[in-house]
Amino acid sequence: MKAIIPVAGVGTRLRPHTFSHPKVLLNVAGKPIIGHIMDKLIDAGIDEAIVIVGYLGNMIEEWLVKHYNIKFTFVTQTEILGLAHAVWMCKPYVIDDEPLFIILGDTIFDVDLQPVLKSGHSTLGVKEVEDPRRFGVAVTDGNEILKLVEKPDTPISNLAIVGLYFLQQASSLFASLDYLIANKIKTKGEYQLTDALQFMIEGGEKFTTFPVNGWYDCGKPETLLSTNEILLKNNVSIKVYPGCIINDPVFIADSAIVENAIIGPYTTIGEQAVITNTIIRNSIIGNEARVGNIMLDNSIVGNNAFITGSSQEINIGDYSEIRVR
Repeated sequence: MKAIIPVAGVGTRLRPHTFSHPKVLLNVAGKPIIGHIMDKLIDAGIDEAIVIVGYLGNMIEEWLVKHYNIKFTFVTQTEILGLAHAVWMCKPYVIDDEPLFIILGDTIFDVDLQPVLKSGHSTLGVKEVEDPRRFGVAVTDGNEILKLVEKPDTPISNLAIVGLYFLQQASSLFASLDYLIANKIKTKGEYQLTDALQFMIEGGEKFTTFPVNGWYDCGKPETLLSTNEILLKNNVSIKVYPGCIINDPVFIADSAIVENAIIGPYTTIGEQAVITNTIIRNSIIGNEARVGNIMLDNSIVGNNAFITGSSQEINIGDYSEIRVR
């Protein structure tokens, strides 16, 4: 089965980290965001992925091809015109009568997809949220969807569509997308996938919902750190570092060097990072970063960054250098 994975976003809320890395390659609990997604898809039986890239897309392509042995097709979105437009660009690579799974590239989730992909009808992942105005929402009768609305100004449902879409027949989806784009139908300035799905419902397509309780946001520094914490909770370090205290849960890459340090809880240390004379907790340290003589909490340190000093809260991007006196 094919999956479509849109990852063309710039990730402005995660700057400075996304100046030099696409958001989906940021490390969370020991692997890039896109790695968590791909592992789930492959476990569910997905054997082909159409990946929609844009900003720094070559880095995403290289990483995926290096780490996963499935068929990839990469589609470049040069204009960010909305999720519906991004999916519409994949039409030449999809067979009309085949089922299709769409997952947003910044959506780390904890749900068993196998029953979803065998459900026999179109279905969307949903989760109850406090502020539905930020999401596309579903109005339901039981688990059958009656109506979909993108970012309603007046809340009509608290069931948010969380970026997991299973379509029983691709042809129905692309017919709806064709109509949307041919008639320049936009919501809030963009072509919305929610609107295309609503047209399908109005045309008689049956949609149901499935609950997604484990849905983790990686869009901002604070939510990236909270997701890192959640994903690490089942991780126990088995490697011993002489002269160090490891407070699980943590992830420390095998190639990292850790000396005279207290690490954790809820800390990720990337490949070939060097940590000395340091206390780090609730933080993500990038690949090849060097951190010494400092205490860090609730911090994100990019790849190849260098930090030395005293107790601080840090959020710096790749290749940065800070000296705190």
